[in-house]
Amino acid sequence: MKKSLLLFLFVFLTLCLQAQKDTVNIQNRPVQRSFSSDASNISISIFPVPVRENYFNIKCEKSFSSVKITNIIGQDIYREKYNDPQTLTKINLDNPKRGMYLVTVVFSDGLRIVKKIMIEQTE
Repeated sequence: MKKSLLLFLFVFLTLCLQAQKDTVNIQNRPVQRSFSSDASNISISIFPVPVRENYFNIKCEKSFSSVKITNIIGQDIYREKYNDPQTLTKINLDNPKRGMYLVTVVFSDGLRIVKKIMIEQTE
């Protein structure tokens, strides 16, 4: 009885340790590291910030193919896809409400960069 219990415990511990080792290997993917380093090299300027009118500009050193603006709870308020990649564009919004918004810029190679902007009401 003791031998079978010890054998069961040995097999169980061996399987648990093996499963943990496999999990660590799956999570370490070098593709993610190179992807994030590409995004940090691209500079995007959004101006004027805070946005006080119905428009703002996006300027980037690399050509982008689309822009999406979402409010802080994830609702899309603006979406534009460009046939010709842009480096400078003017975004016109229809009566934006005061608050924080996320601007997602998508490049032709699939890289995405998200920036925060603040929209204030005009006085």
